[in-house]
Amino acid sequence: MAEYEACALGIQEAIDFNVKLLKVYGDSAFVIHQLKGEWETRDHKLVPYQAYIKKLIEFFDDISFHHILREENQMADTLATLASMVQLSPHGDFPYIEFRCHGKPAHCCLIEEEKDGKPWYFDIKRYIEEKEYPQEASNNDKRTLRRLAAGFFLSGNILYKRNRDMVLLRCADAERLSKCW
Repeated sequence: MAEYEACALGIQEAIDFNVKLLKVYGDSAFVIHQLKGEWETRDHKLVPYQAYIKKLIEFFDDISFHHILREENQMADTLATLASMVQLSPHGDFPYIEFRCHGKPAHCCLIEEEKDGKPWYFDIKRYIEEKEYPQEASNNDKRTLRRLAAGFFLSGNILYKRNRDMVLLRCADAERLSKCW
């Protein structure tokens, strides 16, 4: 029901802006295939939603529905996260959101050069190799270093960062790529 409601709200907004040609992209295969007429809508709770969207479709010269995989739908996930954080005014006003594209992830712009000339991963690598902490490390720093080190893998002299999908990224390559992964 939430997926249908989100779809209906998006289509209503397009109608409010007098859009006549619309491509609807959604990561719910269930909703997209039902709206395309490829799948039957059997759940009696969903039938009114589908009927409502079918009425909205009449406002467009052309409308099409396209399924995209959830993992390819990062923008929708980001917008959903933002939407869950926004409080609407009693007047129903929507806050203005501005998007800017950067050539590299924004956190890369905040990374400063290391003052000691050592790479950013030096302490992690040294801890994995020798179980040795930096001299000035507090107990909290040591605990943080142990937690960080768990996300890395050392093979020979090469340090790799483990991603969630278990892909390994070589840290020296990451340094070359503006210290980002």
